[in-house]
Amino acid sequence: MLLLYAVRLVRTGISRAYGASFKRIVTRNESPPRAAINGLMLAILLQSSAAVTILVSEFAAVGAIGLAGGIAVVIGADLGSALIVKVLSLRVDWLSPILLAVGGALFLKTQAKVSVQSGRILIGLGLILLALQLLRQTVEPVQQGAYFPAIAAYLESDPITAFLVGAILALIMHSSVAVILMCVTLLAISAFPFSVGLSLALGANLGSALIPIWLTRGKDIEIRRIPLANLIIRGSFAILALLLWFRLPTDQILVQIEPSERLVLLHIVFNALLFLFLPFVGPFARGLMKLFPPKVAGDSVTNSLLDWTVLDENSLDTPALALTCVRREVLRMMQVAEVMMTRVITHLEDGNLEAIAETKDLDLKLNDCLTGIRQYVIDMHDQALTKPQKREARRLTEAAINVETAGDIVSRRLVPLTILKAKSGIRFSEEGWAELVEVHEQVVAITKLASNVLLSEDVDAARVLVEEKSDLAKRERASRKKHLKRIQKGTELSLESSDLHLETLRAFREFGSQLSSVAYPILSREGHLLDSRLVARDEN
Repeated sequence: MLLLYAVRLVRTGISRAYGASFKRIVTRNESPPRAAINGLMLAILLQSSAAVTILVSEFAAVGAIGLAGGIAVVIGADLGSALIVKVLSLRVDWLSPILLAVGGALFLKTQAKVSVQSGRILIGLGLILLALQLLRQTVEPVQQGAYFPAIAAYLESDPITAFLVGAILALIMHSSVAVILMCVTLLAISAFPFSVGLSLALGANLGSALIPIWLTRGKDIEIRRIPLANLIIRGSFAILALLLWFRLPTDQILVQIEPSERLVLLHIVFNALLFLFLPFVGPFARGLMKLFPPKVAGDSVTNSLLDWTVLDENSLDTPALALTCVRREVLRMMQVAEVMMTRVITHLEDGNLEAIAETKDLDLKLNDCLTGIRQYVIDMHDQALTKPQKREARRLTEAAINVETAGDIVSRRLVPLTILKAKSGIRFSEEGWAELVEVHEQVVAITKLASNVLLSEDVDAARVLVEEKSDLAKRERASRKKHLKRIQKGTELSLESSDLHLETLRAFREFGSQLSSVAYPILSREGHLLDSRLVARDEN
């Protein structure tokens, strides 16, 4: 459990520190080999190929990445998770207290987002090393008992059972990295033969492909296609590798290498061989599309959000249901605002005036939604509402107003800026554009998190949202400072795009602030907000 928790801790730290950049990395329009390399890097960062598979599936579902490109990313992620096993299996137990001390200091004593999350990552790495050390110490006396050798002997005589056990362990633990690290540790102390460790590791590869299948069960086929493709490819390779290893004369392969190191090496080789499938991802993706066609063709994401309302008039007689309808309508507004903000960076890049006009028109839909919510809440007051229900109605109405204001920021400030850039031919400097992209990614991440906070009302998530808002303000100030320094140095493109750059930054920040406000009522209700940010005045 400590090993599982530590792996999750590292993944959480990396996601919170750099998660806003993942979509840009994944959705680059690149060849399958380059897409696979992107997947490899993401898996190393996230410590999990299953996490990358889920991430890519969500992007594919909204059309941000093609099916073939998504499959290539996942193939690279499988190799990335195997390389992580190699790094974490190194015997560097002496690093554990150092990592825990440095990580603890960063996590507890610093305020900057990246520093805090870096501390979380170091704590996780230190706990991984500690968990592996404890695992070795625990198993050493156990293997001397009567049951452990009997189990090891049975698994050695039945590789198929060992293979299935490995798959089940990976599925239960939700981490093939943890399962294979456990196998490596047990092989290092000769707890069971190498053949058992190999069967377990191959099974863990199958189990790793089953994890996204389980997590996306019940979702639309657009989300489930990439996990299914990964299961077909990786699962088939795992079963084939198991059959070949025990049917061919492989007893003398790499015998000069220690069993634990041999297992890690073969695990990496197995996942590297998946790259042989990259030339075929295109035809495979087309076949998968025919086998699992979309349920509804031709409907865009925005149309599904805009053509209907969830404000059910029949629910007005039941205040609890009516409030749920209002919350869902505000959530729908947030999704529309997210679509608007997501498109802005593309408009700044390509200057497609027709697409820009479509984005501007979405603000009219937000206005209609807000009007509908106001009238719906008025109609609710005709019913007998309790005081908490009245407070909830006011809170949701305020949230809707903030979302509509965020839409105004896009339509009245950002859209004119994209039109100005398209018509004037203004160009950003390379450094300035990179800064805008990073800030935009964080704003989109804040939008997604705000939707989750509205739905869950989770206090911890609300705190993270406010921290993200504060970090966005710091990032905006840092970009503004760098931009002014470039102007002082005489950078022509920075001088040419100065007004456009600064106005865009300011609009991004205000958009994020509007949506982050959904967290404050939750934090205030739970006593997590100070009355004032001012330092108390000394009356003496």
